[in-house]
Order: sequence, then C-alpha cells, then structure tokens
Amino acid sequence: MYLSSEKKAEIFNQHGGAATNTGSAEGQVALFTYRIAHLTEHLKKNRKDFSTQLALQKLVGKRRGILAYLYKKDIERYRAIIKALSLRDIIK
Repeated sequence: MYLSSEKKAEIFNQHGGAATNTGSAEGQVALFTYRIAHLTEHLKKNRKDFSTQLALQKLVGKRRGILAYLYKKDIERYRAIIKALSLRDIIK
C-alpha cells in the first residue's frame, strides 16, 4: 500500500506537531496533499479511471474546506501550511 502507518505518522509528526495529533488541521491538509499527489500520478497513467477521478475531486474539496477554515480562524497557521507544502493561495 502506498500509505503505510509509518508514513502517516511521519506526516503528522512533521506537520501536526506529534504523530498522534491526527486531528490538527495542518496534519490533515498535509495528509490530503500527499494522497492528492499519489492519485494525480495514478490518473496520469490511467486516464479513464473515473472512480479515482471522483475520489481526487472529493479530496481536493475536503482540503480546500480545511484551508478555508484555517484562513478564517488563524491566518498565520494558514500561511505557514501553504508555504510548507508549496500550495497556491486559493482563498481570496
């Protein structure tokens, strides 16, 4: 499997503060970003995999919602996670 429990723990440790802090917005955004990158590579090879395409669109929507929440609650945390993950500033 592409996403092992060790990789998840590493992502949450790096962005969420601790490996067990799976509820932090930064950790969730980082995990979604990792999964989005994986699904994007899969869809480059398998263009007609429409179920994966739908799953990718749902993940992007979830990540956008969490980023909108961070933007409203704490702009500094939002800017930090955007910079750390090299994402575009989608909230205007």
